[in-house]
Amino acid sequence: MRIRGIRVVPPSLTIGRLAALLALVLFLAIAAQACARASAGHWSQARWDSAGIAPDPATTPEAVVQVYAARVWGWRGALGVHTWIAVKPSGAPFWTTYDVTGWAVRRGRPAVRVRNGIPDGYWAGSEPELLYDRRGEGVDDLIARIDAAARSYPYADTYTMWPGPNSNTFVAYVAREAGLRLDLPPTAIGKDYLPNGSLAALSPSGTGLQVSLFGLLGVMVALEEGVELNVLGLTFGIDLWRPALKLPGVGRVGAK
Repeated sequence: MRIRGIRVVPPSLTIGRLAALLALVLFLAIAAQACARASAGHWSQARWDSAGIAPDPATTPEAVVQVYAARVWGWRGALGVHTWIAVKPSGAPFWTTYDVTGWAVRRGRPAVRVRNGIPDGYWAGSEPELLYDRRGEGVDDLIARIDAAARSYPYADTYTMWPGPNSNTFVAYVAREAGLRLDLPPTAIGKDYLPNGSLAALSPSGTGLQVSLFGLLGVMVALEEGVELNVLGLTFGIDLWRPALKLPGVGRVGAK
């Protein structure tokens, strides 16, 4: 179209080209990260020690709850993270962690692991990110609710990497049941898999609602998470409260 000699590009065409360009950039970023991670050594040789994030129980008498996320092993780490919960009751001399793993199921053991030990360890060489930290008054009661929720998880003997139920399904379930007000990252694939075949539930933070078809297609609107669209387990979204885009593989782009 031309107006007095000036060529006008239809808005739909411009938006389409921009969307295609963004999709290409996103794909290349994920592909580059996947190639880099796939070339790493064997997982058994990777770091599993403490990242030095969690407080020392010997000098921290108050109750503490923390939630961590770290990229999973190999090329899959370009897209997703493993999440877990760490708790330390008042006066406790050690940390207790709660998570779900697939290798436990493959060895004939329960998927849910409750262990005493390192709360903030590297996950097969990937440095953990602290997602949640709450301390002090009322946290002992929160820890009791976390423990009860973890032990009532409906998929205690099941693990499916995609679309779930997996480690992120577990943490999202415990967050809802215990009232953690937790905003899981967009890279936590499986967080939108709702337990017991439900099509609707509270968001993991408990500050909104989500609708999901077996973790494959859904939408979430919540104060804490913002607006998220789940397509085949991949999250696209926007957080207006803490301005940021949420993108598959990349995670949050903007305010933390």
